[in-house]
Amino acid sequence: MTTPQTARDIAMKGAGYYSKATTGAKDVIDGAAHLVLAAAAALPLADGDATPITVADMGCADGGTSIEMIGAVVRALRDRAPGRPIQLVYTDLPRNDFSQVFQNAHGLTDLPSPLRDIPGLYILASGTSFHQAIFPPETLHLGFSATASHYISERPCPIPGHVHMVGAAGEERAAYEAQGARDWEAILTRRAEELVPGGRLALFNFGIDEEGRYLGHTGGVSMFDTFNEIWAGFAARGIITHAEYRDTNFAQCYRTVAQFRAPLEDAGSPVHRAGLRLEHVETRVVRCPYARAFAGHGDAERFAREYIPTLRSWSEHTFAAGLSPERPLDERVSILDRTFDAYEERVRTDPDGHAMDYVHIYLVCSKVG
Repeated sequence: MTTPQTARDIAMKGAGYYSKATTGAKDVIDGAAHLVLAAAAALPLADGDATPITVADMGCADGGTSIEMIGAVVRALRDRAPGRPIQLVYTDLPRNDFSQVFQNAHGLTDLPSPLRDIPGLYILASGTSFHQAIFPPETLHLGFSATASHYISERPCPIPGHVHMVGAAGEERAAYEAQGARDWEAILTRRAEELVPGGRLALFNFGIDEEGRYLGHTGGVSMFDTFNEIWAGFAARGIITHAEYRDTNFAQCYRTVAQFRAPLEDAGSPVHRAGLRLEHVETRVVRCPYARAFAGHGDAERFAREYIPTLRSWSEHTFAAGLSPERPLDERVSILDRTFDAYEERVRTDPDGHAMDYVHIYLVCSKVG
């Protein structure tokens, strides 16, 4: 008997693994830092107000990929309001490695921290999903999230013949899109309730752009199709059971630009009624840094060795969740190792077309009132 995969099952690898392995995620943030800085500059900060300015990094993982941008934003707010305290709240799921978040923020790792010498800055954390309420009403000034809102609160159904909703069709595809729509509306509604009047959200979301491109599917070898081929092959060879293959589905929904915009522009939606308005939207493809490096050095073995950890950093937990808990732990670990070894061998043998290009829809929203 299987149980639904929910947000509780989603957890990134800890001990700093995420930031070290996902330089592309940092490129996404750094390349659009001006959008967050502009949102911060537009905040209404009254002179003489002594209440804290609250900034949130939601779905932060270990905080490393965003720390340079967050540092610039907090520094800009400190310059605008020298006398007001600033509280920076890192949020993620309860199982997140918050110890690493604080070590990165306080400069206790080999990652330089721009936050260490900012006066009047208070660094906090909340182990709460962004699908839930995180802040008291009208206390959040600037909310930021990157590469996180594609996670849905629950997996609505198994996907026959694939591991991800981008490979689904018919009723299964519709079920994931419906779950994604419900969750997106709930996320935005809760943030709208938490924002102060004039507050801003800067959300950089995985999605499907106007040309049908999405993460790892930009014209070369499709990443999610490759995952599926490996996992289906394991089922065919008896390495995993067919039930385990069926139960391995990413609890994710990649939304189109229209799906992102819908609750923000529908005057009857809870999001719109709560005062949230869309100020800016754009799509971008950020090239995979490992594929970009391979184009220069041409060493397929090096490319495979450097590329696979970035895939493993965020996908391993889904494959682990699909395996039966009745399997001994060492057996499950061995299967996971074989999964990524198989992917690495594919890249090493035939590297052309492999890339995890990042496809994002960038939104900036404000709260009226």
